[in-house]
Amino acid sequence: MKLNTRKIKARKIHNGAKPISMLTCYDFQTAQLLNESELDLILVGDSVGNVVLGYETTVEVTLADMITFGSAVKRGAPEVFTVVDLPFGTYASLESGTKNAIKLFQQTKAEALKLEGASEEFCQLIKRCTQAGIPIMGHIGLTPQSVHQQGGYYTHGKNDSEAQRLILEAQSLEEAGCFALVLECVTPELATEITKKLNIPTIGIGSGDMTDGQVLVINDLLKMGPNRPPNFCHPVADFYELKRQGIELFLNDVKGKATPLKGNAKPLQS
Repeated sequence: MKLNTRKIKARKIHNGAKPISMLTCYDFQTAQLLNESELDLILVGDSVGNVVLGYETTVEVTLADMITFGSAVKRGAPEVFTVVDLPFGTYASLESGTKNAIKLFQQTKAEALKLEGASEEFCQLIKRCTQAGIPIMGHIGLTPQSVHQQGGYYTHGKNDSEAQRLILEAQSLEEAGCFALVLECVTPELATEITKKLNIPTIGIGSGDMTDGQVLVINDLLKMGPNRPPNFCHPVADFYELKRQGIELFLNDVKGKATPLKGNAKPLQS
Protein backbone atom coordinates (compact mmCIF):
# COMPACT_ATOMS: atom_id res chain seq x y z
CA MET A 1 0.00 0.00 0.00
CA LYS A 2 1.37 3.41 -1.00
CA LEU A 3 2.60 5.47 1.93
CA ASN A 4 1.90 9.11 2.68
CA THR A 5 3.68 11.60 4.93
CA ARG A 6 1.35 10.91 7.86
CA LYS A 7 2.10 7.18 7.74
CA ILE A 8 5.83 7.78 7.23
CA LYS A 9 6.05 10.09 10.25
CA ALA A 10 4.61 7.31 12.40
CA ARG A 11 7.38 4.86 11.45
CA LYS A 12 9.54 5.25 14.57
CA ILE A 13 11.30 2.01 15.50
CA HIS A 14 11.37 2.92 19.18
CA ASN A 15 7.58 2.89 19.06
CA GLY A 16 7.63 -0.60 17.60
CA ALA A 17 7.22 0.41 13.95
CA LYS A 18 8.76 -1.53 11.07
CA PRO A 19 11.94 0.11 9.69
CA ILE A 20 11.58 2.18 6.52
CA SER A 21 13.20 0.83 3.36
CA MET A 22 14.35 3.27 0.67
CA LEU A 23 16.41 2.78 -2.49
CA THR A 24 17.62 5.22 -5.10
CA CYS A 25 16.34 4.80 -8.63
CA TYR A 26 17.08 6.71 -11.80
CA ASP A 27 15.25 4.99 -14.67
CA PHE A 28 11.82 3.84 -15.82
CA GLN A 29 12.46 0.09 -16.02
CA THR A 30 14.05 -0.20 -12.59
CA ALA A 31 11.19 1.87 -11.22
CA GLN A 32 8.73 -0.61 -12.74
CA LEU A 33 10.44 -3.41 -10.81
CA LEU A 34 10.42 -1.44 -7.57
CA ASN A 35 6.74 -0.68 -8.15
CA GLU A 36 6.11 -4.45 -7.90
CA SER A 37 8.12 -4.79 -4.68
CA GLU A 38 7.37 -4.02 -1.04
CA LEU A 39 9.82 -1.09 -0.99
CA ASP A 40 8.55 1.84 1.09
CA LEU A 41 10.22 4.81 -0.61
CA ILE A 42 12.11 5.61 -3.79
CA LEU A 43 14.71 8.37 -3.81
CA VAL A 44 15.61 9.91 -7.16
CA GLY A 45 18.92 11.20 -5.87
CA ASP A 46 21.21 13.73 -7.47
CA SER A 47 23.71 10.88 -7.18
CA VAL A 48 22.43 10.25 -10.71
CA GLY A 49 25.27 12.61 -11.60
CA ASN A 50 27.90 10.14 -10.36
CA VAL A 51 26.13 6.89 -11.20
CA VAL A 52 24.50 7.60 -14.57
CA LEU A 53 26.03 10.77 -15.97
CA GLY A 54 29.64 10.09 -14.95
CA TYR A 55 30.27 13.32 -13.05
CA GLU A 56 32.87 13.43 -10.29
CA THR A 57 30.43 15.06 -7.85
CA THR A 58 26.74 15.92 -7.72
CA VAL A 59 27.50 19.63 -8.15
CA GLU A 60 27.09 19.42 -11.94
CA VAL A 61 23.56 18.03 -11.80
CA THR A 62 20.91 20.49 -13.00
CA LEU A 63 17.24 21.04 -12.32
CA ALA A 64 16.48 19.83 -15.86
CA ASP A 65 18.35 16.59 -15.10
CA MET A 66 16.29 15.97 -11.98
CA ILE A 67 13.05 16.70 -13.82
CA THR A 68 13.99 14.22 -16.56
CA PHE A 69 15.02 11.40 -14.26
CA GLY A 70 12.44 12.11 -11.58
CA SER A 71 9.51 12.07 -13.97
CA ALA A 72 10.80 8.87 -15.64
CA VAL A 73 10.94 7.10 -12.28
CA LYS A 74 7.51 8.34 -11.27
CA ARG A 75 6.03 7.02 -14.51
CA GLY A 76 7.54 3.63 -13.74
CA ALA A 77 6.55 3.52 -10.07
CA PRO A 78 3.22 5.29 -9.65
CA GLU A 79 2.41 3.25 -6.52
CA VAL A 80 5.61 4.01 -4.56
CA PHE A 81 6.11 7.20 -2.53
CA THR A 82 8.87 8.99 -4.43
CA VAL A 83 11.27 11.67 -3.21
CA VAL A 84 13.33 13.78 -5.64
CA ASP A 85 16.46 15.75 -4.77
CA LEU A 86 16.66 19.48 -5.28
CA PRO A 87 20.06 19.80 -6.99
CA PHE A 88 22.98 22.06 -6.22
CA GLY A 89 22.42 25.78 -6.64
CA THR A 90 18.67 25.60 -7.09
CA TYR A 91 17.91 26.79 -3.55
CA ALA A 92 20.69 29.30 -3.01
CA SER A 93 18.04 31.91 -2.14
CA LEU A 94 14.56 31.72 -0.69
CA GLU A 95 12.99 33.02 -3.89
CA SER A 96 14.84 30.75 -6.29
CA GLY A 97 14.43 27.79 -3.97
CA THR A 98 10.66 28.22 -3.77
CA LYS A 99 10.35 28.67 -7.53
CA ASN A 100 12.53 25.66 -8.35
CA ALA A 101 10.90 23.45 -5.73
CA ILE A 102 7.45 24.15 -7.17
CA LYS A 103 8.70 23.43 -10.69
CA LEU A 104 10.41 20.16 -9.72
CA PHE A 105 7.44 19.00 -7.65
CA GLN A 106 4.91 19.76 -10.36
CA GLN A 107 6.81 18.38 -13.33
CA THR A 108 8.01 15.13 -11.74
CA LYS A 109 4.73 14.40 -9.95
CA ALA A 110 6.80 13.19 -7.00
CA GLU A 111 5.29 12.97 -3.53
CA ALA A 112 8.12 14.91 -1.86
CA LEU A 113 11.44 16.68 -2.37
CA LYS A 114 14.72 16.45 -0.45
CA LEU A 115 17.28 19.14 0.24
CA GLU A 116 20.64 19.08 1.98
CA GLY A 117 21.67 21.22 4.93
CA ALA A 118 20.02 22.93 7.87
CA SER A 119 20.98 26.58 7.77
CA GLU A 120 18.47 29.20 8.90
CA GLU A 121 17.82 30.09 5.26
CA PHE A 122 17.17 26.46 4.32
CA CYS A 123 14.78 26.06 7.25
CA GLN A 124 12.88 29.12 6.03
CA LEU A 125 12.64 27.52 2.60
CA ILE A 126 11.36 24.28 4.13
CA LYS A 127 8.66 26.21 5.97
CA ARG A 128 7.63 28.00 2.80
CA CYS A 129 7.55 24.77 0.77
CA THR A 130 5.51 22.89 3.35
CA GLN A 131 3.10 25.80 3.61
CA ALA A 132 2.74 25.61 -0.18
CA GLY A 133 1.97 21.88 0.04
CA ILE A 134 5.37 20.40 -0.84
CA PRO A 135 6.59 17.78 1.68
CA ILE A 136 10.31 18.06 2.41
CA MET A 137 12.77 15.41 3.57
CA GLY A 138 15.89 16.77 5.25
CA HIS A 139 19.49 15.56 4.90
CA ILE A 140 22.44 16.20 7.23
CA GLY A 141 25.85 14.71 8.01
CA LEU A 142 27.74 14.11 4.81
CA THR A 143 25.99 16.31 2.27
CA PRO A 144 27.50 15.56 -1.17
CA GLN A 145 26.48 18.91 -2.67
CA SER A 146 28.78 20.54 -0.10
CA VAL A 147 31.62 18.03 -0.36
CA HIS A 148 34.12 20.72 -1.40
CA GLN A 149 33.10 23.00 1.45
CA GLN A 150 33.11 20.12 3.96
CA GLY A 151 36.56 19.00 2.83
CA GLY A 152 35.83 15.57 1.39
CA TYR A 153 33.97 12.39 2.27
CA TYR A 154 34.22 11.32 5.90
CA THR A 155 32.17 10.26 8.93
CA HIS A 156 30.52 13.13 10.81
CA GLY A 157 29.85 13.63 14.51
CA LYS A 158 33.09 12.23 15.91
CA ASN A 159 33.66 15.03 18.44
CA ASP A 160 31.32 16.65 20.95
CA SER A 161 30.98 20.02 19.24
CA GLU A 162 30.19 18.46 15.88
CA ALA A 163 27.74 16.04 17.46
CA GLN A 164 25.93 18.86 19.24
CA ARG A 165 25.74 20.83 16.01
CA LEU A 166 24.18 17.90 14.17
CA ILE A 167 21.64 17.35 16.95
CA LEU A 168 20.62 21.00 16.75
CA GLU A 169 20.41 20.79 12.95
CA ALA A 170 18.18 17.73 13.14
CA GLN A 171 15.87 19.43 15.62
CA SER A 172 15.75 22.58 13.49
CA LEU A 173 14.74 20.58 10.43
CA GLU A 174 11.98 18.85 12.36
CA GLU A 175 10.72 22.21 13.65
CA ALA A 176 10.83 23.63 10.11
CA GLY A 177 8.42 20.93 8.96
CA CYS A 178 10.46 18.05 7.51
CA PHE A 179 8.55 14.77 7.59
CA ALA A 180 11.73 12.63 7.67
CA LEU A 181 15.49 13.08 7.83
CA VAL A 182 18.40 11.36 6.06
CA LEU A 183 21.52 10.88 8.19
CA GLU A 184 24.49 10.20 5.90
CA CYS A 185 27.81 8.98 7.30
CA VAL A 186 27.03 9.98 10.87
CA THR A 187 28.58 7.95 13.68
CA PRO A 188 26.20 5.14 14.73
CA GLU A 189 26.13 6.42 18.32
CA LEU A 190 25.10 9.91 17.26
CA ALA A 191 22.62 8.60 14.70
CA THR A 192 20.98 6.56 17.45
CA GLU A 193 20.81 9.59 19.74
CA ILE A 194 19.29 11.80 17.05
CA THR A 195 16.78 9.09 16.19
CA LYS A 196 15.64 8.94 19.82
CA LYS A 197 15.37 12.74 20.13
CA LEU A 198 13.23 13.29 17.01
CA ASN A 199 9.54 12.63 16.50
CA ILE A 200 10.08 12.25 12.76
CA PRO A 201 11.83 9.16 11.34
CA THR A 202 15.50 9.09 10.47
CA ILE A 203 16.78 7.19 7.44
CA GLY A 204 20.42 6.23 7.62
CA ILE A 205 23.09 5.60 5.03
CA GLY A 206 26.44 4.61 6.47
CA SER A 207 25.15 5.62 9.92
CA GLY A 208 24.62 2.30 11.68
CA ASP A 209 21.51 0.17 12.00
CA MET A 210 19.59 1.99 14.74
CA THR A 211 17.97 4.64 12.57
CA ASP A 212 14.27 4.37 11.68
CA GLY A 213 15.12 3.27 8.16
CA GLN A 214 17.89 2.59 5.67
CA VAL A 215 18.63 3.89 2.18
CA LEU A 216 21.18 2.67 -0.35
CA VAL A 217 22.09 3.51 -3.91
CA ILE A 218 20.60 0.60 -5.85
CA ASN A 219 23.62 0.55 -8.18
CA ASP A 220 25.83 -0.09 -5.15
CA LEU A 221 23.49 -2.72 -3.72
CA LEU A 222 23.51 -4.67 -6.98
CA LYS A 223 27.12 -3.72 -7.93
CA MET A 224 26.09 -2.45 -11.32
CA GLY A 225 29.42 -0.70 -11.99
CA PRO A 226 33.10 -1.71 -11.98
CA ASN A 227 34.06 0.21 -8.86
CA ARG A 228 33.85 -1.12 -5.31
CA PRO A 229 30.82 0.27 -3.45
CA PRO A 230 31.29 2.25 -0.21
CA ASN A 231 32.37 0.19 2.79
CA PHE A 232 28.96 0.45 4.43
CA CYS A 233 27.27 -1.22 1.44
CA HIS A 234 27.49 -4.99 1.06
CA PRO A 235 26.33 -5.89 -2.47
CA VAL A 236 23.83 -8.72 -2.79
CA ALA A 237 24.81 -9.44 -6.41
CA ASP A 238 27.36 -8.52 -9.08
CA PHE A 239 25.32 -7.21 -11.99
CA TYR A 240 28.42 -5.75 -13.63
CA GLU A 241 29.87 -9.24 -14.06
CA LEU A 242 26.50 -10.60 -15.20
CA LYS A 243 26.32 -7.89 -17.87
CA ARG A 244 29.87 -8.73 -18.95
CA GLN A 245 28.98 -12.40 -19.31
CA GLY A 246 25.82 -11.61 -21.24
CA ILE A 247 27.66 -9.37 -23.68
CA GLU A 248 30.36 -12.00 -24.18
CA LEU A 249 27.70 -14.64 -24.94
CA PHE A 250 26.22 -12.37 -27.59
CA LEU A 251 29.61 -11.56 -29.14
CA ASN A 252 30.59 -15.22 -29.25
CA ASP A 253 27.25 -16.07 -30.81
CA VAL A 254 27.67 -13.41 -33.50
CA LYS A 255 31.22 -14.46 -34.31
CA GLY A 256 30.54 -18.16 -34.41
CA LYS A 257 27.11 -18.45 -36.02
CA ALA A 258 25.19 -17.02 -38.94
CA THR A 259 22.14 -16.31 -36.77
CA PRO A 260 23.19 -14.19 -33.75
CA LEU A 261 20.16 -15.12 -31.61
CA LYS A 262 20.37 -18.86 -32.27
CA GLY A 263 22.22 -19.84 -29.09
CA ASN A 264 20.88 -19.40 -25.57
CA ALA A 265 19.03 -16.23 -26.51
CA LYS A 266 15.52 -16.55 -27.87
CA PRO A 267 13.87 -14.07 -30.24
CA LEU A 268 10.84 -12.20 -28.96
CA GLN A 269 7.49 -13.61 -30.00
CA SER A 270 5.40 -11.26 -32.09
